[in-house]
Amino acid sequence: MAHPNAPLNLVVQKYLDYLAYNKRYSPHTINAYKRDITRLISALEEQGYTQWDQTQADTIRTAMVTARKADLAAKSIQRILSSWRSFFTYLLQQGVVTLNPVKGIRAPKSARKLPNSLDPDQVSQVLNAPIATDDPMALRDQAMMELTYSCGLRLAELASLNVFDIDLTDASLIVTGKGNKTRQLPVGRLAVSAITCWLQQRSQLKCFDANALFINHRGQRMGVRGIQMRMAAMAATHGQHIHPHMLRHSFASHLLQSSGDLRAVQELLGHSNISTTQVYTHLDYQHLAKVYDQAHPRAQAKPLPKEKPNHD
Repeated sequence: MAHPNAPLNLVVQKYLDYLAYNKRYSPHTINAYKRDITRLISALEEQGYTQWDQTQADTIRTAMVTARKADLAAKSIQRILSSWRSFFTYLLQQGVVTLNPVKGIRAPKSARKLPNSLDPDQVSQVLNAPIATDDPMALRDQAMMELTYSCGLRLAELASLNVFDIDLTDASLIVTGKGNKTRQLPVGRLAVSAITCWLQQRSQLKCFDANALFINHRGQRMGVRGIQMRMAAMAATHGQHIHPHMLRHSFASHLLQSSGDLRAVQELLGHSNISTTQVYTHLDYQHLAKVYDQAHPRAQAKPLPKEKPNHD
């Protein structure tokens, strides 16, 4: 057991040995921990601390500020904070400290990486291209892409669709999304036409899954990987790089640009929280505030005139 007043560096080597021999971590991982803890030691020494038990939550926050000033990405700071938390858990077990100062401190959130959005002309270039009408698989691929772009479907939602989920007469689709939540979506005219053509061909094929809307050449339900590959291949013939989530993102962006109705897009995408839609569609809060100011009745209401002071 290390003494509570042991110098900063003395305990670190014991911890690294613990990771190597007890945890069986790789040399690469151990070196990463060593770099992170060395960074913390430098921050503590700058604040005038010489022992680990002097470290408080504010000390850790100051060290995080120093890390941010080094232009480290949010993900790197998340990893560093995780390393520090694990290290102090070890120190707590060894009796070097009486509390874990990193506990409860949150790392900055990473910016969500969004897929590139296609412009409407790029989508049209692929979807309007002529296909071999005597090729069932080509008609199926066309139907999958049209439906994904028409309804903003997730890849898993597309793969799980059944024949009875779509009503071609009513031009609507029932989708089961995340959290097993269902939503009803309108289906565009071109998507209805593409699905109709595919179903006519599908009825002529050997099928081992009577419910599956989209089947492969073996008559089995299309899997997510198969859908990705077929869409990529179809787009590649027209010099485009397209995957299902890119079509979903393009659907949201194009609909929002033309309608400005964030709530409607949220419902269509199946987002439980509007903040998800806000990030997903590249909107910033300044834009949302502008929409609010223009649309909300209370935002437009004129302020009541101030009462004149009564000097009587």
